[in-house]
Parts: sequence; structure tokens; C-alpha cells
Amino acid sequence: MPTPHNPPAAVRRALRKLGADIHDARRRRRLPMAVVAERAFTSRSTLQKVEAGDTNVSIGIYAGVLQALGLLDGLGEIADIGNDLVGQALASAELPKHVHLKRTAGSTRDV
Repeated sequence: MPTPHNPPAAVRRALRKLGADIHDARRRRRLPMAVVAERAFTSRSTLQKVEAGDTNVSIGIYAGVLQALGLLDGLGEIADIGNDLVGQALASAELPKHVHLKRTAGSTRDV
């Protein structure tokens, strides 16, 4: 049995929204739960948990459901550096102000 945990409210909200979006996407495609669950290699009850935004369902199951709905591409963009403004700012702040080239022994330099 998995260890119970209580993630922050922001995490619960995000997963509830993801679950609702998955539910809506499935209904727009007019796909029954049984079909999506089978395509995602999971059970109908687990799909119900995904659509409810259950925090105890693994990200792998969420990914499988997204794949079954043809929506997996967006998952790879979530933590992409292009979307990580804080990470980019931190990395830029650590760049050196000046770059000094090391001279190797015997090298000549055109003046």
C-alpha cells in the first residue's frame, strides 16, 4: 500500500485541473472510459482517479492516459528550459562577467 501523503494545495489544484481537462478531452473525443483505460494500459477505476486529479496516481499513469488521448506532447514541455524563466535567470546570473583565455606554453599570438 502506498504511503499516504498530503501535498500542498497548489499541487492538488493543479492535478484536479489536469484531471478535469483529461475528462473533458476524453468526452470531446466521445471515448468511453473503458476504451481510454485499455489504451492507457490501466484500469477503469484508475482512470476515474486520474480524472478526479488523485495525487496518489503515478505520473506514469497520467502520461499513459495523455498518450491514449493523443496529448502526450505537451508533457515534455512542462519543465523545458525554454519555459523555466527562474532557472534561466539563475543560470545567467552565474555567468562570469569577463572571460580570460588561458595561454598555452609555446603559443604565439598575432598582434
